[in-house]
Amino acid sequence: MNARLLKRTFAAGLTVSLVGGGFALGRATSAVKSPAVAAPHDEERAAAPAPLAPRPFAGQAPASFAPLAAEASPAVVHVKVTSIVKAAADGAPFGFPPEGFGDDDSPLHGFSLPHRGGFTQRGSGSGFIIRKDGVILTNNHVVENAKQITVVLSDGRELDAKVMGRDAKTDLAVLKIDPEKSLPTAKLGDSDGISVGDWVVAIGNPYGLSNSVTAGIVSAKGRAIGAGPYDDFIQTDAPINPGNSGGPLLNARGEVVGINTAIFSQTGGSVGIGFAIPINLANKLVPQLEQTGHVTRAWLGVTIQELTPELAQTLGVEPPHGALVAGVSSDGPAAASGIKPGDVITRYDGKEIKEHAALPMLVASTPVGKTVAVEVVRDGKAKTFEVSVKRQATDEASEQPDDRKEKWGLALRELSPEEREQRNLKAGEGVLVAGVADDSPAAQAGIAAGDVILQVNRMPVTTVEQVKKESGSTPDGKPLLLLVRPADGNERFAALASR
Repeated sequence: MNARLLKRTFAAGLTVSLVGGGFALGRATSAVKSPAVAAPHDEERAAAPAPLAPRPFAGQAPASFAPLAAEASPAVVHVKVTSIVKAAADGAPFGFPPEGFGDDDSPLHGFSLPHRGGFTQRGSGSGFIIRKDGVILTNNHVVENAKQITVVLSDGRELDAKVMGRDAKTDLAVLKIDPEKSLPTAKLGDSDGISVGDWVVAIGNPYGLSNSVTAGIVSAKGRAIGAGPYDDFIQTDAPINPGNSGGPLLNARGEVVGINTAIFSQTGGSVGIGFAIPINLANKLVPQLEQTGHVTRAWLGVTIQELTPELAQTLGVEPPHGALVAGVSSDGPAAASGIKPGDVITRYDGKEIKEHAALPMLVASTPVGKTVAVEVVRDGKAKTFEVSVKRQATDEASEQPDDRKEKWGLALRELSPEEREQRNLKAGEGVLVAGVADDSPAAQAGIAAGDVILQVNRMPVTTVEQVKKESGSTPDGKPLLLLVRPADGNERFAALASR
């Protein structure tokens, strides 16, 4: 589903910042105080009914979060990453900050000197162990461009980590380390079971300060912040700062209910508005990320937008609800079933669509190939269409291009119909280069992320599997011949040297 019309912006001057990556060492404090409670008079005490058994910590601040922190902290890890920042034309790295990043002693504060056309940048985030053999959950943006990942355990041990899988659309990533013995694991809770006003605790590594604990409450649920098509964030006022990304948000029982991801800030630091991915969403995706490295989602083939009261009135939808279809992909499942622009989708697979933002998540969680009933309002009249959803073409294998695993150094994904149309490609033509490993044969041949591979060894290709099959059958010692179309549209041949 195209999500371009689903994104929302904040008020001018405010930004939503991902809370991982490089940073300048700062200082932050937080405190939780118990409110003063006046003692009732004796006669009032005698007349008062017996109180109901309270939920944990309900109604007043807890005396201490120490037991919770002691139990949960051993499963929280510090994720250190090293990545390459490409140099701009003037030799400076893109996004180079005036004061620099990091807390080392180098003059560039986190950047090394230029190396092979780029700069080495060190960043920091958080994560938590979900399996005793060293499986860790964190944010995709923490490890997305990492060349090297080091996990620091709560006892100070440092272990190399590899990416098992990652999903940019939900900002989730699964890492794996190889410990010598079983590790403590985080208890996973139910994010649907928390309520606005419940106490929550965040544990992570803000500004590199390992295993820092902060507390607050759930401020809101189901927040859409414009981060992607599957926005469904928990909002909290528990202080979250740069370096907290990927760390757990826990309920009062010490169970993980969210993964800290973003902050709403004018300064880059916490102002009491943070966002976490619900753990229930992560639970659905982790098995796929472990097994295949990426997430396979269903595709309906529509672009949707919010149905305002004015639009609802003109389209005959009262009261306003549902998702307005702004566009339909010509080769998508919706078009094949008869859905048209101007239709308002009010129910999907038996589930009512109250807000348009709910539809992408429902479609994405549908098994590929399933036929579902889609109810729409067209010209004020209700209609039902049977739609067989397809696999989303932009599902991307999240494994980083790695010289040890892919001798050509390519990460690939298939193109969406919209991307093919933008590049003047025929239906099914070409495969997109999603990433290129540094110093790999692909990089040396000038292949770049965003190029489209049209042929491999003079054979036209339309899927990632075709590219893998053709490149895998190239004899050792013989170059791999590619026909590529860069973003400028000028096709060229490239020979990748075998090694």
